[in-house]
Amino acid sequence: MFDTIAAIATPPGEGGIGIIRVSGPEALEVAGRVFRAARAGDWAEKPGYRMYYGHVVDAASGEVIDEVLLSVMRAPHSYTREDVVEINCHGGWMAVSRVLQAVLKAGARLAEPGEFTRRAFVNGRIDLTQAEAVLDIIRSKTRESMDVAVSQLRGVLGAGVEKLREELVAVQAEIEGSIDFPEDVGAPAADELRARLQRIGDDIEKLVATSETGRVYREGLAVVIVGKPNVGKSSLLNALLGEERALVTAVPGTTRDVIEEMARIGGIPVRLADTAGVRETGDIVERMGIELARRKIGEADVVLLVLDAVQGIDAGDREAAALTEGKRRIVVVNKIDLAPEGIPGEAVRELAGDVPVVRASAKDGTGIADVGEAIGNVIGRLPAGGETPVVTNVRHRAALERAAECIRDAVGGVEKGLPLDIVAVDLYGALHALGEITGVTADEEIIDRIFAEFCVGK
Repeated sequence: MFDTIAAIATPPGEGGIGIIRVSGPEALEVAGRVFRAARAGDWAEKPGYRMYYGHVVDAASGEVIDEVLLSVMRAPHSYTREDVVEINCHGGWMAVSRVLQAVLKAGARLAEPGEFTRRAFVNGRIDLTQAEAVLDIIRSKTRESMDVAVSQLRGVLGAGVEKLREELVAVQAEIEGSIDFPEDVGAPAADELRARLQRIGDDIEKLVATSETGRVYREGLAVVIVGKPNVGKSSLLNALLGEERALVTAVPGTTRDVIEEMARIGGIPVRLADTAGVRETGDIVERMGIELARRKIGEADVVLLVLDAVQGIDAGDREAAALTEGKRRIVVVNKIDLAPEGIPGEAVRELAGDVPVVRASAKDGTGIADVGEAIGNVIGRLPAGGETPVVTNVRHRAALERAAECIRDAVGGVEKGLPLDIVAVDLYGALHALGEITGVTADEEIIDRIFAEFCVGK
């Protein structure tokens, strides 16, 4: 963490600009060995947040490599809180590669994946939730999912978790004071202690309750379209995507594989999967497609069970409904352009229970917006404004659940009249779990695993 690192910070391929980022105690010296400013003067002595025009040269031969702009950001006012130099050269693999090689030969080391952001974390500019938010912003699929990540980058979740830790630390301090100095510090009243712990536990549980919606906005909602052959599953997929993605024919069994696409439906990133029609068949390829459909149903967050308004409900629909039992379902009664009366609501409820029902026509677009709205209603909406903490990460949820369990054990210990030192052990567990979220108590293995997901230039 005390050497100088460098990496390409822009995506590979052709582009207008490529950026090589250099960070560390010798960032300015390394840049000085390869950068020749167009104007005379000691740019390295001037204030930060300036750009300088010039050329990158090979430090050994003096050969001009590229025409560049060089940005200087001085510690601690930089991304990593170290001296940072960014060389803006022409885009294209050869240009950025040659500039990077010149920088490495001048004394920098090639950065590891996520090392710039890791230095920002280690140097105290961001906590672990904010570091993970950087990756979430890069991977965002919709505006709403990016808004969640930006909120986390601003520290909304980290601040919420830290507030809970501070409240627990205050309780812990009182308990330890009464244990260490029983004559000077009286034991806290059991009812008051239980109430304070219960209030903290309730706040943790509220955070946990946001995790399912948060996960969906971060990772996407897995929606699988299921039904017997020729009910219009592929047509529904095309209608939701707004493009002809799947083949549509009148021949039963046209879809033999799972077709998956990402879509933005009601602001939610949705992974749509069109599956083979469920039926008994002797075609080995179609049977494989149906088996794959069964597996996809098991992985689904939501199932769209498609019925044919013209044919009505038959044994094939009942088989498809049986396969999806236990999953969150939305029934789509398709082809209402051909049969406006559709299927009676009583028959749908008898087949699938009390679930949302949308009557639609994938052919003319009727009701397609209603299908999207029904999908959104299944998982709920994010709090408006971005000021309410939302849990989007499985790691965060697991830590919060451990903390909540420790608080429940502590409350139970108080209610049973157990010694306060036993209660204190449970509080230590809760504090450690909360600290893992922001990085206060996270071990090196967790930190390594998080930053290994980053690209080299970030």
